[in-house]
Amino acid sequence: MLYLYAPDQQDHYHRLLQEALPDWSIACWPQEVNAEAVTHVVAWKPPVAFFQRFPNLQVIFTLGAGVDKFLHRDDIPEHVTLIRLTDAGMAQQMTEYALYGLLHYQRQMDIYRQQQQVGVWQPQPTRLAKQTRVTILGLGQLGMQVAQNLARLGYPVSGWSRQARSIEHVHCVHGCDALDRLLPETDVLFSILPATDETQHLLDARRLALLPKNAALINAGRGTLIDQEALLNLLNQQHLRFVLLDVFAEEPLPAEHPFWQHPSVLITPHIAADTIPEEAVAQIAANMQLLANGLPVPGQVDRHRGY
Repeated sequence: MLYLYAPDQQDHYHRLLQEALPDWSIACWPQEVNAEAVTHVVAWKPPVAFFQRFPNLQVIFTLGAGVDKFLHRDDIPEHVTLIRLTDAGMAQQMTEYALYGLLHYQRQMDIYRQQQQVGVWQPQPTRLAKQTRVTILGLGQLGMQVAQNLARLGYPVSGWSRQARSIEHVHCVHGCDALDRLLPETDVLFSILPATDETQHLLDARRLALLPKNAALINAGRGTLIDQEALLNLLNQQHLRFVLLDVFAEEPLPAEHPFWQHPSVLITPHIAADTIPEEAVAQIAANMQLLANGLPVPGQVDRHRGY
């Protein structure tokens, strides 16, 4: 039996799962079922102790690409396989989000907005895509596609990851020393990194200061990546020109936080890439078939690495 927890779109997901998995018995929260019969769960942000009721649980499919909220729970035994979504319509959205922030900076819309507020008509020098160096932090399934898409648009794109990667038309580097060398050569830094012990405050005061003066930062990964106080200090010193933030260490971002009113910060409420139910269910069904056949499954989480 498969059990579903997705309160925001439960009926929709239930119908899609039944159509994709006609041979499975599928139940939805808060429906009462024989807990011993449940072997697979599809869920997003389930409540505390949710998984304790299922003694024969084998696999959990998350309805998102991030799994940090699943990794530190005490109700998921070590033997349970955890599988995240690897795209499900998110790559295109993430590219659009990155491109929006990139164009906002490259075409100097932040400057024009400030000029509008004081009634100034002053064209800025033209800046071309080929003159705007982009660095992508995180070259997993989503980051790789964002990097490729931006490179096709004529941007010089570099990518950083913990392990070596090779992507056509993208300058790929790995390791912390390489990151320190790459940041000073970056005009727009876009992060799609997950939340792990290694990425906690990866962008601290020292690394943020390595970015060139008037560079831009876009974060659509996880808020814990950035030392927010250090970022605020650099913004106040006018070292960074523009920041687009979709994720924060605390969400929702507290109403009193200085980011809300800062003239160089644009805030969105964790919407850079939403899960598309139809594509998510198609991926889950395909992965269940791979599991049944004993084949490798894309998105299977290594709990020690955190993704």
